[in-house]
Amino acid sequence: MDSRTPYLTLRGIRKRFGRLEVLQGIDLELLAGEVLVLAGANGAGKSTLVKILAGVYDDWDGTMELAGRPVRPRRPHEAAALGIACIHQELALVGPLSAADNLFLGRERSRFFGVDDRAQAEAATLWLERLGLDVDVRLPVEQLPVAVQQSIEIARALSMDARVLVMDEPTSALTVMETKHLFERIEQLKSEGRAVLFISHKMEEIYRIADRIAVLRDGRLVGTRPASELGPGELVLWMAGRALTEHVRASAPGEASRLCVENLSVADPARPDRPLVHDVSFELRRGEVLGLAGLAGSGASEILGAVFGRLPRTSGRVRVDGRAVPSGRPAAAVRRGLAFLTNDRKADGLTLSRSVVENVTLASLPRFSPGGWLRPRREERAVRDLAQELDLQAPSLGAPVSTLSGGNQQKALLARLCLTEPAVLLLDEPTRGVDVTAKARIHRLIDEWSRAGRAVALTSSELPELLALSDRVLVLHRGEVRAELERHEATAERVIAAALGGAA
Repeated sequence: MDSRTPYLTLRGIRKRFGRLEVLQGIDLELLAGEVLVLAGANGAGKSTLVKILAGVYDDWDGTMELAGRPVRPRRPHEAAALGIACIHQELALVGPLSAADNLFLGRERSRFFGVDDRAQAEAATLWLERLGLDVDVRLPVEQLPVAVQQSIEIARALSMDARVLVMDEPTSALTVMETKHLFERIEQLKSEGRAVLFISHKMEEIYRIADRIAVLRDGRLVGTRPASELGPGELVLWMAGRALTEHVRASAPGEASRLCVENLSVADPARPDRPLVHDVSFELRRGEVLGLAGLAGSGASEILGAVFGRLPRTSGRVRVDGRAVPSGRPAAAVRRGLAFLTNDRKADGLTLSRSVVENVTLASLPRFSPGGWLRPRREERAVRDLAQELDLQAPSLGAPVSTLSGGNQQKALLARLCLTEPAVLLLDEPTRGVDVTAKARIHRLIDEWSRAGRAVALTSSELPELLALSDRVLVLHRGEVRAELERHEATAERVIAAALGGAA
């Protein structure tokens, strides 16, 4: 088709959850051979629209056309048969199965009375070679890097002749180099005349990949414009309804030590002879924000996990306000005043079937259970106050947390940390997958915590964010501290040089 021809057309799309109308008459066109970035704050309706395209929701109003033909996918397999493939932030792969088996899952190539493994492996190899990958397709996908797993999802979509690819936050777990390779593959898809709907909260990605940008706000389409004609300031205004002030770290840390880590080492559970972290020592002062910087695999996340007790230490000591924190015991760490935010809120942080209230109060139930009896009204009142403070948007506090957008799920986890009233907060990617307005609120919250005398250690894959938030930066390379930089010393160039193993 001509690149100016709408391949996917949506008209008047409406979707309700009870009395709440989350999509209010969305009109959208996706052209053949283009990348349309769908932007918007958390809760704007992006995920709901994606689930309509994917056939997850079928109780919606409006019309959908593919290449001028009316369609209405009512199941995911119907959407796939129509040529619509959705690649989600949480990849839909079966870890123990091989790359080849995942690529042809549900469409196995048979020979006599079984699967023709050889033919399937050969075909899978060819599909991945089209994406520039040389992968042993017989390996279980759980042993492959996330970027390769993502490419397997793309290859699966191509093998089903998908003409529309929807990518929902595909770079959230990728390194800078892996993101570069993904964008190269997207350019290849464009050149083949495929249409790509791309969702991202990262401003630099939006302007790097978008041909056009469409913005949703509160379930409505604010507008669509070529990326070259919509500047970042106006884009934020479209998304938030107001201009945002840039976070400026103003508070100064005190002298008193809150967290002391001495000679910390952590081994890979799968390979005890391979250290993930080796002999790391640092001190965190009252009111200080410490950034842990490094490339993927540097050990930054593992340090936070080991300090909290989620990963066992092979050596080292941890103290909070002078009191020892035992290894491998998160409950004891909480009693000592530590709080930990995981970087995987769905797999490792939230109980998706439980309510917002239950998820927020999970780590502080004794506070709401005097005499061993839970006080639901007291519990709900505390969560309501926090929800207002964090601007947490939910259908109701009794709704399952799975009904919340990604950014609001992140706020629920932050609210959980607030209720434990910790002395030290360990935040692993605190703004992953949240929009610009939620990110600004989380930045202010971290600043408020430090002003109140709490100490914060955090990681972020976004270096500008890490530098803006931190009073001091520890740069890691292969599990070891390569540099320690005060705020006035920490430039992007020095951090990257140290993270690559050079001198800062």
